[in-house]
Amino acid sequence: MMNLLTASKTLFLAFGLMLVSITSQAGQKDFGEYQVHWSVLPSTFLAPEVAQANNLQRSRGIGIVNISIMTEDEHGQIQPVSGQVEGQVSNDIQQVNFLAFRRIQEGDAVYFIAQYQYQSGDLMTFNVTARPSGHQEDLPIRFSHTLFND
Repeated sequence: MMNLLTASKTLFLAFGLMLVSITSQAGQKDFGEYQVHWSVLPSTFLAPEVAQANNLQRSRGIGIVNISIMTEDEHGQIQPVSGQVEGQVSNDIQQVNFLAFRRIQEGDAVYFIAQYQYQSGDLMTFNVTARPSGHQEDLPIRFSHTLFND
């Protein structure tokens, strides 16, 4: 059985792989000192043990949105930043649901995940606000995505 630490690493790796392999489902916005990265995937993409270890529901019609706040260090390397994230998602007929983001930290990696319900093929619009720790201004992002059941 996979322990929580291994499962968290697997979850982080799964999100990282999604960013690389499914570029149409990921993006980023630059705010000068900070960048906000996002990815969206069906919860069924997660292995059952990873979902269970991270208290995520794995089901058709449930999507996961992953948000990371990043900054460059003095060596030009991208580093994760802690903070807070809030937002909402709406479908194409403007039904709005608030996203309950949870902060996950694995070593130096910090990311925020939320689950939401969707109908296969619906265009979902995300309005998310990130605020890095110690930063007074919000970093708003808006993006849309369509998921299909596998």
